[in-house]
Amino acid sequence: MDKIEHIGIAVKDLSVSNALFAKLLGVEHYKTEEVASEGVRTSFFQSGPNKVELLESTTEDGPIAKFLDKKGEGIHHIAFAVDDIESEIARLKNEGFKVLNEVPKKGADNKLVAFLHPRGTNGVLVELCQEIKEV
Repeated sequence: MDKIEHIGIAVKDLSVSNALFAKLLGVEHYKTEEVASEGVRTSFFQSGPNKVELLESTTEDGPIAKFLDKKGEGIHHIAFAVDDIESEIARLKNEGFKVLNEVPKKGADNKLVAFLHPRGTNGVLVELCQEIKEV
């Protein structure tokens, strides 16, 4: 894994949280995007070399809605950048980690993504991210 790509934070109201994080970080969000397949609307902030992704559910029964119901607003996941997501999935499976989606899928911010089950990572949902390269 190359670096921390971003930290994802589940929020109830993206517009309220965008204003809060703009004040906190001293910068405006640079992108808002909906990922319909995941039932989520995202907003990204760049703070130095780091990114923060805010996640708002667009459905009542989506993964973010379930997270908010169970745990409330807060850190949802940590994402790591990888150069080759498929080989990283294979390596982690070989190490005994449970991969939630063994076939990478399109995520927000022009990334292919895969997630590791939190039961095997001390309760932390881990996301692998690979930049989608234009051909």
